[in-house]
Amino acid sequence: MKKVRAGGGWPAILYTHQKAKEAGGYRKLFAAMRTKNSCKTCALGMGGQQGGMVNESGHFPEFCKKSLQAMVADMQPPIPKTFFQSTSISELQALSSRELESLGRLAHPVVHLKDTNTYTPISWDDALRRIIDQLRLVTPDETFFYFSGRSSNEAGFLLQLFARMYGTNNVNSCSFYCHQASGVGLSSSIGTGTATVVLEDLDSTDLIFVIGANPASNHPRLLRSLMQIRRRGGEVIVINPLRETGMVRFRVPSSLRSLIMGDEIASLYVQPHIGGDLALLSGIAKYIVEWDQTDTGFIDGHTTGFSDYVNTIRELDWDTVVAQSGVAKETIEQVARLYCRSENTIFSWAMGITHHTNGTKNVQAIVNLALLRGMIGKRGAGLMPIRGHSNVQGIGSVGVTPKLKQAIFDGIESEFGLKLPSSPGRDTMSCMEGAADGSLKFGLCLGGNLYGSNPDAEFARNALNNLDLIVYLSTTMNTGHAHGLARETIILPVLARDEEPEPTTQESMFNYVRLSDGGTERFSGARSELDVIGAVADGVLGTSGPIRWSEWKNTDTIRSAISRIVPGYSALSGITKSKQEFHVEGRTLHTPEFPTPDGRAKFHAHPLPENEPILASNALRLMTIRSEGQFNTVVYEDHDLYRGIEGRDVILIHPTDAEQMGLSASSRVRVDGPGGFMEPIRVVLFEDIRAGSAAMYFPEANAVLSRDVDALSRTPAFKGARIHLSQLLPS
Repeated sequence: MKKVRAGGGWPAILYTHQKAKEAGGYRKLFAAMRTKNSCKTCALGMGGQQGGMVNESGHFPEFCKKSLQAMVADMQPPIPKTFFQSTSISELQALSSRELESLGRLAHPVVHLKDTNTYTPISWDDALRRIIDQLRLVTPDETFFYFSGRSSNEAGFLLQLFARMYGTNNVNSCSFYCHQASGVGLSSSIGTGTATVVLEDLDSTDLIFVIGANPASNHPRLLRSLMQIRRRGGEVIVINPLRETGMVRFRVPSSLRSLIMGDEIASLYVQPHIGGDLALLSGIAKYIVEWDQTDTGFIDGHTTGFSDYVNTIRELDWDTVVAQSGVAKETIEQVARLYCRSENTIFSWAMGITHHTNGTKNVQAIVNLALLRGMIGKRGAGLMPIRGHSNVQGIGSVGVTPKLKQAIFDGIESEFGLKLPSSPGRDTMSCMEGAADGSLKFGLCLGGNLYGSNPDAEFARNALNNLDLIVYLSTTMNTGHAHGLARETIILPVLARDEEPEPTTQESMFNYVRLSDGGTERFSGARSELDVIGAVADGVLGTSGPIRWSEWKNTDTIRSAISRIVPGYSALSGITKSKQEFHVEGRTLHTPEFPTPDGRAKFHAHPLPENEPILASNALRLMTIRSEGQFNTVVYEDHDLYRGIEGRDVILIHPTDAEQMGLSASSRVRVDGPGGFMEPIRVVLFEDIRAGSAAMYFPEANAVLSRDVDALSRTPAFKGARIHLSQLLPS
């Protein structure tokens, strides 16, 4: 497959035509896209009461391939009952993520019992009875509740409230496997775990760092902002071991000039070693300190911990910085000079920063760099974690976390006159470990693909297989439904966001709460998530408590409670009538006033860890990546347009590494990692990857990863694993 020379452009427009055909025509597709509903894909922010394809600044048109893919998937016809009756589990397990997603929409509750060969369609009453009976049979601490970022604030709040009233704090989300390190790192440094900027701040910044992220593939609408920064003379510094086509040059389809001519995105592209970020960030800081370019007024007036931090930075040895980062001293100096020239800098990052055993420290190092020059607490500057799912941030805001923030904990107890459990609760990895050792017996997943998102795929399969019952609330089939089977597995078909009977809300990565109007059911059989949660809660807890669960199917009732309980969400009450979408109070930092106990931001000193070089032959460091035709664990296309790769059974390595290993583009290899092996894997010679590094597609590469996590955030290390390649002889 030929690699394109720029992201976006005419291929994106042709792709729109293709998806329109799949959806039944342009009129049908764009009628769905223009409804007053938030985008179903990334958290950049699109849709709401201004209508779909409008961003938070009111710009139209705003949409991308990801939003089209998600919408067309939801417009698929329902899977007939006969499919489940005639398709064995082994046949489902043989299907790829793309093939499972393309089967159609789930429309009937189904159950699978251990040692049976198929899923069996059952009635809603039977499905709910099975769930309620199991929750009555086990103890609360033998259960867990897992949430994806697909659901609404209302569904997230209601389910976590039920779980805690039931008696467990084993409440967690997909955030633990993506940006939890961002939340922990930011909160420990500045007192808030989310972005400090709004979308409009991108219009007045003159420098943006894009670190460990590939928004050209995963958040394409951000490229319009990057294009505008470059056009007005600003700089875009991209830091990534992989040189991504769309981050070098992009053709923004909504700009005629860009569509025809294309735009340069990166003004400087830096390729460190995988895991070299902490050393690189510290090296940039070392230049700032040595050149006396720190903002002493800001540091003295608004921060703590500077003395320990600056001493650590001064003591760094340049040879160590260069060796560990993999970046030449001259390049680090170039980055530092661009930063020193900047009046307003925004730091953005994604999972290339968080998916390491030192992910939280990486985030703290980014904050340190921003604090050095006072780049937090003013307009056009700040911190911007690029979150990957449309409401993963909102789910966290409304209480989906093992340990509630004290204000929410107190608010719930006061609002409902009850005593919440005080146990620490389990994060996502701890729930998987509890399933494996038998201490957990029941799991309920509100969306997502818990199996597919886990490292050490064999462990994940065995852990979920060990549960007595797992329940999936889903819109389409995924690999978890085929491999993540408990002794009893129930799939409940739920409505998509634009099919909900009542309005719901979502929160973007810019802390902006949008109102989705819902819409019309596309077929019968699926139910609202709120309806399902309410029915289970009513069956388990009854109506004698402080909540009449049947009444809490009304989203206005839920929003009213959220507005009184969740800090910053007071404007949520009455949003259905007012239509006034809003930024969550207390998070955007346009003045240097930090929501920390002492009102100051905190520097964190991090001596560089011992980073032993890989000395073994045929050994590389691995990073897992997503393709341009993919959203999280959902694969829409098996080819990767921007990298020019067909299929997903590949490993990308630099030609010099391949030559040293005696490998060629026709080689097939076995890949051994700390969690297992994969074979046969095709070698792809890829000049745009840093030598010494390798890349494989997520989630397939989870088979070779271990369950190592960042101790501070419990985020798994999906990047940085040492792997070994063995050439396979032709069969």
